[in-house]
This record gives sequence, C-alpha cells and structure tokens, in this order.
Amino acid sequence: QVQLVESGGGLVQAGGSLRLSCAASGRTLSILNVAWFRQAPGKERELVSFISWSGSSTYYADSVKGRFTISKDNAKNTVALQMNTLNAEDTAVYYCAARRFGVVAHNPYEYWGQGTQVTVSS
Repeated sequence: QVQLVESGGGLVQAGGSLRLSCAASGRTLSILNVAWFRQAPGKERELVSFISWSGSSTYYADSVKGRFTISKDNAKNTVALQMNTLNAEDTAVYYCAARRFGVVAHNPYEYWGQGTQVTVSS
C-alpha cells in the first residue's frame, strides 16, 4: 500500500507562483512514477507531470512546459510541483498519484491523494 497526501494549494494571483507537495508513505520502494493530475469543473482529467521515483526521468504536458517543475526530495519522500506564471487555465483540483512497478491496467495510477484546490484569480 502507498499513501499520498497533497498540500500547498490555495488562491494565487495570475502571474504568481504556487508550490504543491505530495508526501508518499507506505511501500514507497514499489513506486515507479509519481504524477500530478488536475481536473477543472466540466473538463477531463489531465496529466500534468510525472517523475520517476528514482528521479531519472520527468514528463510535462505541453500546456505547462517551461512554467512547472516537478522534483523529488529523497530525504522526505515527497514530490513537489513548482508552478510559476500561473494563469486562469491552471485553476483545478490537483491530485497526486502513484504508479507501481509491474502494474498492467487501463489506468496504471492506482494510488491517489485527496486532491488540493488551486485557484488562479484572473
């Protein structure tokens, strides 16, 4: 089992920055990737970014490239998403999710956090 807890969401002005954190616990050695998804009302869930647990590879959606940075703190077993130059299109509930080694599934991200709201005011 893997447990994920997000934090850091809130209200921010357009053009501002926000840093989200995902704390992982439990069987963290089984994790392949940790990803950030987001979902706005009336929109489909979107994969924003992921990082391998080893930190060796990352992915960014085109919509956030150059603005968002994903990173991992090995000492704390946390994954952060630094979000810069935020705009109204970034408003959504952001979810942290984990994918384990060897999982074959339609949606391989089987562990999810509770979500944290990010609201960009303009």
